[in-house]
Amino acid sequence: MNNENTSDSPHFISLNEAAEMTKGTRITFIPGVQALYAEALKNICFAKSIPVIRALHPVMGIDKDTGEDRQARLYELTSQTGLPTMFHDEERPRNVWTEQLALAERIGGSGSPPLIPASFEQRVEMFGLCAVVLGEDGLVWNMRILNDGPLSRKYGFSDDASAAAPAKIAEVITLIDTCLQRQAEQGSPYLVGDALTAADIYWATMSMCVTATPPEIMPVTQQNKGMLKFFAANSQLPMIANVLSKRIEDHQRYILTTYCETPAVLGGDPL
Repeated sequence: MNNENTSDSPHFISLNEAAEMTKGTRITFIPGVQALYAEALKNICFAKSIPVIRALHPVMGIDKDTGEDRQARLYELTSQTGLPTMFHDEERPRNVWTEQLALAERIGGSGSPPLIPASFEQRVEMFGLCAVVLGEDGLVWNMRILNDGPLSRKYGFSDDASAAAPAKIAEVITLIDTCLQRQAEQGSPYLVGDALTAADIYWATMSMCVTATPPEIMPVTQQNKGMLKFFAANSQLPMIANVLSKRIEDHQRYILTTYCETPAVLGGDPL
């Protein structure tokens, strides 16, 4: 299901243009950067056959020329500054992954696979797995506080929290690996039940933060080369390296190359 016709140089509209439009699905991105939540939402929309209009997400910090907060307009529109923001038609903006997923499930193209199981029991399992990957104190949260910096401070960086992060990341990976093993024993390559769900796409995308992802899946750009090195280095941390099984790698590659946009189309300046 790879998108072979996607341009290597996608067009980005401004945030104001995205907010003023009354038709279509608009998502904010930073060109050249595989910001994980934005990349995951893009993959969700790809699987759901939803055409996406890319908008520029303002970066953190103060504009040197104007002295103004570069994210002030985004906050004015959405009362938050997180990436990505999702606009659809004239509906209110969505910034939380649960609401973004629910919207994508509702507006998905005819014949696209359901990503939220019909069974409530399986929904509990799926949303639970997603929560330990995407939610507070989960995989991505703890990855962000491995090192000190402006973004990690936003997520509560401290020396103690950073020291505890690798063990928490390893615990999430082990949980996913155990789930995949149990599912394989039942003849399923998916995390929940016998069909693709959002848990597969979210995990396959977010797990790139603890793996060395090849360029045929995630191309290298001037903007993301440092991030890719950081992600690859995370995979070498002893606690994390010890639990990264071939099963984890195989599932990630299968989901990304079968159901998602690969190689990823990022814009920016390819290397």
